[in-house]
Amino acid sequence: MRLAKYLAHGGVASRRASEEIIREGRVTVGGEIVTDPARDVDDASGVAVDGVAVRGAEHRVVFVVHKPAGYVSTAKDTHDRRKVTDLIPGSHGRLYPVGRLDADSTGLLLLTNDGDLAHRLTHPSFEVPKTYRVKVAKSPISQRAVERLRQGVRLDDGRTAPARVVRVSPSVLEITIHEGRKHQVKRMCEAVGHPVTSLQRIRFGPLELGDMAVGAARPLTGAEVERLRRSGV
Repeated sequence: MRLAKYLAHGGVASRRASEEIIREGRVTVGGEIVTDPARDVDDASGVAVDGVAVRGAEHRVVFVVHKPAGYVSTAKDTHDRRKVTDLIPGSHGRLYPVGRLDADSTGLLLLTNDGDLAHRLTHPSFEVPKTYRVKVAKSPISQRAVERLRQGVRLDDGRTAPARVVRVSPSVLEITIHEGRKHQVKRMCEAVGHPVTSLQRIRFGPLELGDMAVGAARPLTGAEVERLRRSGV
């Protein structure tokens, strides 16, 4: 198995993040530093991260959380802020968020130790849709602004793919995208003259936030996880 995939299966981090950890020289195999994410390893290879042995695949778990405002979407934080992992009851080893929501944003967030699933849900090539309900400034939202969002807008890192946009009220939009650029929805709305004042993710692939209480968390069922695996292209 590729080293990056082995770390992801071991719950160290997502596969993409595991590749970075390897390139940083933090991973040893049989006591020697390895910087090639494609290195073949198995349970007998003696893989360790920062000197701590990786024990191979953990039991896979996926949690859905209704993230409140004020929580950061990270498993570790050097500023002692409240983390989304604090919302998960019990002990489940190392969990990490699937994608991110800004500290002031709310809504549906997934946490897992399944690196392959995290990769599938976040990599743009799989085109897994995510829907956000956003309240914007400068009401009412013009039809021209809606059409620009639907067609794709030019940002400093390139033009966005076409989005599905529904105008819920004069100041509220539901925007569905399948890309994952940093602050993408906020930047899209800013680009068409309507800065975001609040943002909530209400749907991730086949999962919907529904009436889940703010701050609540629950493990997904096997059927829900399988639906997630099949989402996107």
